[in-house]
This record gives sequence, C-alpha cells and structure tokens, in this order.
Amino acid sequence: MSTAGGADDGPERRLVFAFYLTGHGFGHATRAIEVVRHLIAAGHEVHVSTAVPEFVFTAELRSPGLHVRKVLLDCGAVQSDPLTVDPLATLEKYHQTAVVPRESILRTEAEWLRSVKADLVVSDVVPVVCRAAADAGIRSVCIGNFSWDSIYAEYIMAAGYHHRSIVWQIAEDYSNCETLLRLPGYCPMPAFRDVTDVPLVVRGLRKSRSEVRKDLGIAESTKVVIFNFGGQPAGWKLKQEWLPDGWICLVCGTSDSQEVPPNFIKLEKDTYTPDVMAASDCMLGKIGYGTASEALAYKLPFVFVRRDYFNEEPFLRNLLEHHQSSIEMIRRDFLAGHWKPYLLRALTLQPSYDGPTNGGQVAARILQDIAVGKKCASDKFNGARRLQDAIVLGYQLQRTPGKDVGIPDWYSLNGTEIGAHPIIENTEKIKTAESCCEDFEILHGDLQGLTDTMAFLKSLSGLTGNELKDSEVQSRERTAASVLFDWEREIYVARAPGRLDVMGGIADYSGSLVLQMPLREACHVAVQRNHPSKQKLWKHVQARQLENTGVVPVVQIVSFGSELSNRAPTFDMDLSDFMDGDKPISYEKAREFFCQDPSQKWAAYVSGTILILMTELGVQFTDSMSILVSSAVPEGKGVSSSASVEVATMSAISAAYGLNITPRDLALLCQKVENHVVGAPCGVMDQMASACGEANKLLAMVCQPAEVKELVMIPSHIRFWGLDSGIRHSVGGGDYGSVRVGTYMGRKMIKCAASDLVSVSSTSDAPAQSDDYKEKGRDVLKSEASMEYLCKLPPHRYEAAYSKDIPETITGGAFLEKYGDHDDMVTVIDPKRSYSVKAPTRHPIYENFRVETFKALLTAANTDEQLSALGELMYQCHYSYNACGLGSDGTERLVNLVQEMQHRKTPENGGPNLYGAKITGGGSGGSVCVIGKNCLQSAEEIAEIQQRYKAATGYLPIVFDGSSPGAGKFGYLKIRRRRPKLTIPE
Repeated sequence: MSTAGGADDGPERRLVFAFYLTGHGFGHATRAIEVVRHLIAAGHEVHVSTAVPEFVFTAELRSPGLHVRKVLLDCGAVQSDPLTVDPLATLEKYHQTAVVPRESILRTEAEWLRSVKADLVVSDVVPVVCRAAADAGIRSVCIGNFSWDSIYAEYIMAAGYHHRSIVWQIAEDYSNCETLLRLPGYCPMPAFRDVTDVPLVVRGLRKSRSEVRKDLGIAESTKVVIFNFGGQPAGWKLKQEWLPDGWICLVCGTSDSQEVPPNFIKLEKDTYTPDVMAASDCMLGKIGYGTASEALAYKLPFVFVRRDYFNEEPFLRNLLEHHQSSIEMIRRDFLAGHWKPYLLRALTLQPSYDGPTNGGQVAARILQDIAVGKKCASDKFNGARRLQDAIVLGYQLQRTPGKDVGIPDWYSLNGTEIGAHPIIENTEKIKTAESCCEDFEILHGDLQGLTDTMAFLKSLSGLTGNELKDSEVQSRERTAASVLFDWEREIYVARAPGRLDVMGGIADYSGSLVLQMPLREACHVAVQRNHPSKQKLWKHVQARQLENTGVVPVVQIVSFGSELSNRAPTFDMDLSDFMDGDKPISYEKAREFFCQDPSQKWAAYVSGTILILMTELGVQFTDSMSILVSSAVPEGKGVSSSASVEVATMSAISAAYGLNITPRDLALLCQKVENHVVGAPCGVMDQMASACGEANKLLAMVCQPAEVKELVMIPSHIRFWGLDSGIRHSVGGGDYGSVRVGTYMGRKMIKCAASDLVSVSSTSDAPAQSDDYKEKGRDVLKSEASMEYLCKLPPHRYEAAYSKDIPETITGGAFLEKYGDHDDMVTVIDPKRSYSVKAPTRHPIYENFRVETFKALLTAANTDEQLSALGELMYQCHYSYNACGLGSDGTERLVNLVQEMQHRKTPENGGPNLYGAKITGGGSGGSVCVIGKNCLQSAEEIAEIQQRYKAATGYLPIVFDGSSPGAGKFGYLKIRRRRPKLTIPE
C-alpha cells in the first residue's frame, strides 16, 4: 500500500475517535501519541481512555481536540522484576481487572461511547472495548504488533489451564473488531481475519545530535550508550568500571535518590528520549515496541537483555536481527556488570533499516477512511464460526519465520466454558497448523502446542546443512551437532519432563504412595539410526575406525548445555564396547567404563539406556546411532534432571527401533540405568513421573515396585511451586545412600523381630486372649515377618510392637554380624560406618500415611482448613527428612520463609496465601515444594521469598511453576527435513 499522504487533508466533517490504550507500557502511549497527533492535525476530536498518566499525552500534545480519560480496562503483563513476567499473576490480575467487572465495564463503556458520539473506536489493544463498541453499534479497529489472546495463551501453557477461558473470551472480544492495523515485528494474532500492515510508528526528532550532546556537555568524539530500561529497580547500583574507558552512559528513569558514578549521567524525567537515542552510539535495554522501532529508525545498535515470558520479544528481536541492529547480553553478565565486550561489539553492527517510519500518519489516514465509511467492512460470520475461522487462519497465515506456532487444542475446542459452541469443521486445518514446521516434515506425532518442543525443532533447523555459518565462533557442541545427523533421513524425537515431588519423596523405595507433578521444564532427545557404512563420523572417530579391521556401529552423542555445566559436550563409543564376547558386559564394568573420564560421566545416563535394553530385553543394535540431548531441566535442583534424560533417551531409541514398551515398563528400565549403570540408588518415582505423568495432575503411585493408582487433578484453587535452594542435590550422594541403608536395616530388624514374636505367640497360652484374637495376631505377625515393603506396616503397629527396639544408630559391622544382610540390591553396607536407623525407618512408615491423607484431602471442600491440613502434612514430611539427616541450611531457610509468610499479619491480609512447604526428592539440598492458594497474592509472596532468600544468601532461587505431559502422553515425533521444491524453467 502507498504510504504517501497524511490525515491533515481529511474530510470536512469533524470526526470523534475514542482511542483506548492498554496500560501495559509507555511504548503503547508513544505510538498512540503519533497517531493521535495526525488525527487532531486533521481537525478531529480524540478521546483517549487509558491508565497511562495524563502528562504523557499533554506534554506532547496541547490541543482542545484532545481529551484524556483515566480508566483501567486491562492489566498488560505483571512483572516480578524488570526482566521477568509472572504468568499466573498476570492472569489473576486480568481476571480481577477485566473478568469480574466485565458486565459493568460493557454497560459503562457503551453508554460513554454513545455520550461522546464516537464515530470510531480504536483499541491498542484493549479487548473488552471491541465488544463494548459492538454493543453501542459503533465500528472498532485495533492497532498493534501483538494481541493479548496470543500472549496470554503462552502464559496459560506455563501457569496451568485454570484461566484458559480468559484467552477464549479475549479472542471473542477481538472478533468484534472491524480490522487490525498491524505494526512491524508482529506476533501471531489469531482473532483477526482482516489485517492491514502499516509502517513503523516512530516519534520524530526535535534536536540534532550535536545539539543534544552540547546540552549534556558531551564531546562529539565520546562514545555514548543510553541505558533505557523503563525504570531502575531498587537495589541496582551502577559502577564506573562497567563501561569501556572514555565512555559515557546516559541513564533513563532514575529515582531522585539514586547515585550514579562519574561516567554515568542521569537524564531528566521530561527528557525527550528519541533525541537522546539519536545522539548515542548504542543502547542498552530491554526489547519493547517503542525501543525497537526507534532503534531501527535511528539506526542505533541495540544491546538487549532478554525478559522471561515477554512473549512479543522474539518477534521484535527477529525484526532487529534482520536489520543487523541488535545483540543479546546474557543476563548474568548484565547483572554482574560485564558490559564492555557487548558495548564494543555493538559498535561493529551496521544497522540497515531503510523502510518507512511514518506509520502514525498512515494509520491516521486509514482510521479516518474507516470512520467515514470508505473502507468496507469484511464479510462476517456470526458467533463461534467467525471466531473459529479467525483463530485457525490467524495461526496459518500470520506465522512469523523463526518461531513455529501451534494451536493449543483447548484454544479452539473449549468454547463451552463461555457459552459458545465449538465448530469442528476446521479440524484438518488445525492439524495442518500443528503438524507443519518450517524446516521439517512431521511424519508422526503431534507438537501438542508445546512451545519448548517447537523451540527444539527450531534449534535442529539451525543445524541443517553440512557446516554451520561462521562455525569458528559457534560453540563446540553446535559445531559437533551440525554434522551429527543425515538430514535426508528420519529423526525420532522424544520429550520427558522433570518432576516436582509434592509428597512421598524418599519413601518411594520403601513402597510408599507418592504424589508427583510433571514440570513444565523437560528434556528433548533426537535419535537417528544409520548403517555403519553410511554414518557421519567425527574426525577422531574416523581415525579410530581406520585402526580397526572394519566398519563397526558407533554411538555419537551431543549434549546441549554441557559446556555451561563444565562437561564435555560430546561423547562417542563403539557399540562393541558394550559387548563381552557374545553377551553384554556387566553393569559393574559399565560403571567403570563411564567413570574413566569424569567430564563424560554424564553419558552414562544416555548410553546406559542402550546397555539396559541389550541386557534386559535382549535387543541387538547393529546400526550406528546419533543422539542429541537438549534438557531444560536444571541439574542438581532435586527435580529429576537425570530421570528426564533417561526417559527421553529411551523413548527416542525405542521409537527409532520400533520397540513397543509401555510407559510403566520404560520407567522401570530407566531406573535400572540409574541404579546399575550410573550407580545412584534412587527409587522409581522420578522415572514414573517423567514417563507416566500428565499435565496439571499429580501422579499417584505406589512403588511396589511401580503401580500407578490414578492421576489426581490438581484443584483449581490450589497451586504448587518449586523453589531451588541453590544447594546442589544428588541421589548419588552419601547422605541419601546412608539413609537408604538405614531404612533397609530397620526393615530387616522389624522382620526378624516379627519372626521371633510369631515363635513366641505359638507357644504362649495367655488366658486373657481369645483363641480367635491370638490367631489373628499371629497372622499379622506372619505378614510382618515376610514384609517386602516397609510402608506396609501401619504407624500404630510400628509404635505398638517395634519402635522401642529399633536403635538410633548401629555400625555396619554390628548389623552384618547380627542380621547378615539388609537385602537391598543397590546399596552396600560399610562395616566401619555408623548408620542412623530409627529416623530412616520411621520416616517411610509415617510418610505413607501422610501421603494417603494428603491425597484424600485434595478432594475435600475448598476451605482454609483444607489448605491448612495439606500444608501441615508437608511440614511434617519436611521435619521427618531433617530427622533422617537429609536437610540443608538452604532448604530449611526456604521452609522458614514460607512459614513466616503464612503467619504474618498485615492490615490488608485476610488470611494466609501460602500454607506449607517441604524439601523434595532425595533431600540434602535441591528444591522445596510449596503449596498455596492459586491467586495473585501467592505469586507475589513467592517472589518476595525469592528476594529475601537472595538478600540472605546471595542466591536468587529458581522458581518451578507449571506442568506439562509426561513422555508416554507425548509419544514421539518422526521428522525429516523438507525437500526443496524443484523449479522447472519455462
């Protein structure tokens, strides 16, 4: 479309525009001002309704045609800090802001629109006003580069499905809109069918570069970076040494009390930012539409720090990178002040944007035409049909290169939550939108709307081809991965999440009921099999093969992220290394093999799955194998990073070789990997949760050895978090192993004591007891004498018959002399070591009872008493861990902080929001699980605990929040690179 002309030569009739503006950020206000400026210049009247302070508009525009009305109709994104969006807090706040008062908003806004005699409603991008305009009989237009339905859809993926009706309602509101004026750097906006693209909306300059520098007292030759972060958070202290020598930093948004070093200059609050940007050599900040568009317009290199859950960022980032305008600064370098290399690198960029920047003028012209009826309304269907088509076509036609977008099934099929009726006519389109990928053809499986899976496929697409571009600056792992696969052949991809231990923990190996929640964070593994003669080999593997008598099958593994964990990024071995003659080697020899190089011991979790399949199922592997591992489950946090790797690897290998293994059996085999190949004495609950779990449900299972009881839906008013203590956890550590030994010692002591009591009872003739009572008593004792799992013993029987005789501690030698062995295949008793016995024995007996009670309470009525009881059970579990010796200073501090939050009294506090916490998994560090109300206040208190923990320890805990499907539910993907289309010359 032509961008010539403006709104200044508008129609003779004075038009009234109602311009609604989201309170999400000042970037929306700055672009709105440019549109409003041109509408007013054309003689029209504009009523701006927004929560943005009035001075933002009146400082730029002084006209009787401008009216600013303060109103809050949406909430944007709630940030826990300047770099992090809180998904659940955002959804909770939107619920309170726009859902609860919805009917009142619709009545009030429709009445107000009629009162001002609005000719057109413009929304940037407030959803509910599109519906209010329709109710008032007035046409509406949206303008923006994103819409809240697509942004919030990803929040719901992260925060759980409890608020999914919000997204459906927002999309329905947008579907009342006439058209969308779409800005560059746009996200998928599925609710809009009729779209018009407009150029960048950018504020013009008022002063030259030399004028600005003269005003600030900065020489023309001085290098200047503008620090444009939208406000300085409390506690940030800028330091002189963070800048290269001779540089000056101009700081936006400082408080009056903030002090800055001599090479930093605080800008006045009314500083006109575009002028200062154009006078700078580069900018350091976070990506938003305003900063991105003006950086492009003024060819200013942009050093940015990524924000969590700021879902428009990838699309704006693509726009910046396309025009060579940006580089990313790693967050830890930003916070630590390691700015120099990034700033110096920014000076080498050559920003290339030369497109139009008169989007404000163009948008005003289009709005004017629509208001007078020059632009015809698009054909409309009514109700759910139009909305369904808008969603499907929006995702199909507005996909942005570089980010694959799938349609969540609930997004288009759960309209019943708001009274709409889902339309099923377009299911084939939905399947196409989900199964297609820019670079890969999906031959089997379903993305299931999982953004991390889409990101993994995107990372694979970046490896296609024989060599990476600029390979000399690539990480070693990506360089190795680029030649790992034959891209013309099928690749099998599996996904397995980590898990949050809600209840059960170390009682799993004693047969207890456990409750486990699969996390949002997951591991992806891609596997390809090839004939040994066709396998691509790394150079050192080729050299090794030349020394052999022939081509042999090999395993080559790349682990993404290994270099960040100080591990070797690659591992390779000949499959013959797993053979001893015509049989697989022993597990003991396998452990020795993987211990040869500590930097490659991680490969035991991956290659170990091959040996287990060979040994336990008799699978013969004659093909070579390429394996790529990419895990987002952080290590050492007590959330089963190892189990997710094992389960994802075995799932991918099973798919590649056509092995039909049930999720339960696969979990048991993966436990063998950890027990026998890695040498960590874990129970099976981690692998079971990763393999058999489902999103937003607790996997209830008894580890006898592995029986899934049911999947328990997490009630919508309850939410679980994981908080990482920063203290590394490992089930291979000595504390975990010694507690397990003590538990099995206690079981052996109880069984022996029960056998003795059976012998005594058979010869006793106590007249006070009836024969029937004595017979039942003997049956109980016989059952306890043959007890396989300690959790079979009820607490009352333990206290009545055995507690007093279980010693607090015993040496390994003394136990072996009296009892022979503890009958545990995965641990060994050290005769010289003293073991705690009483606490480890008592823990699983009582924990099983606590978990059973916890599970029953989950289905009780939604009351504070229910939450208090659930929380108390978690506290009891935590202190039982401590009694076993599995506590840590960090986890104890986190649990105490939760207790302080629970019991503090404030004037606005009507009651607690957090109710309990416990250490998780194997203990001795790692993470704690927290239970609380599913509300905004709970999320705020979790964020406060983070900050208080950091203030006390210097470590900011990772928060685990959200859930996703287990490996069994995910299945597998079979993918192949798309073949380029042949073009036949005419």
